[in-house]
Amino acid sequence: MTSSMDEDIPINPPPTSEEDPLAEERLGLVREVGAQAVWSLSSCKPGFGVERLRDNIMDTYWQSDGQLPHLVNIQFHKRTNISQIYIYTDYKLDESYTPSRISIRSGTNFNDLQELQVLDLTEPTGWVQVPIKDGNVKSIRTFMLQIAVISNHQNGRDTHMRQIRIHAPVEGKLYALEPFGKFGTVDFQKFATIR
Repeated sequence: MTSSMDEDIPINPPPTSEEDPLAEERLGLVREVGAQAVWSLSSCKPGFGVERLRDNIMDTYWQSDGQLPHLVNIQFHKRTNISQIYIYTDYKLDESYTPSRISIRSGTNFNDLQELQVLDLTEPTGWVQVPIKDGNVKSIRTFMLQIAVISNHQNGRDTHMRQIRIHAPVEGKLYALEPFGKFGTVDFQKFATIR
C-alpha cells in the first residue's frame, strides 16, 4: 500500500497532559507531603530507586526489577490528609515500561490496605492526576498509601515511573503566591507557608 505526499492522513497523537501539580501548590490550595513520608519499593534496578521518584527531575525514573505487581509504598509517621496523587509518566520515552493499570490502596499498615481505585492509563505522557476520595469526602486521612502497577503497556514486565507527588489540602487561611510570580525553587518553597 502506497500513499502520496498530497494525501491528508489524519494523525491522532496521544493526548498530552496539561496538568501541573505545582500550580495548585503555588496558589496555596494544597501542599506536597511526600517529604514527610518513608518511601519503599517492591524492587528496583541498581541506581534507579526511590530517590529517582523524588528528585524533581523528569528525565530520571524508578525502574522496577521483578514480577508484577510493582509496588510503591508511602508510609506517614502520623495520620495525614491526602487529596490527590500526581504521577509523571512518559509513554513516548518508556513505551512498554509505561504503566497501563494502577491500583491506589490506603490503610494503616501493609496488612489492612483497602483499594481506593483502579486507574487505566492509555499511553500517558506528562502528569496524571489521581484524586483521592473516600465516598463524598474530598480527602482521606491515612497512615499509608500504596501505588501498585498491575500491568504495563505492550505486556511489559518492568515499569518506569518518573515522579510522584502527594498533595494534602491546606487548612485555614490561604495565602496565594501566584500573583508574586512562580516561586518554584527549594529556597522559595521553604518560605511558602507560615508556621
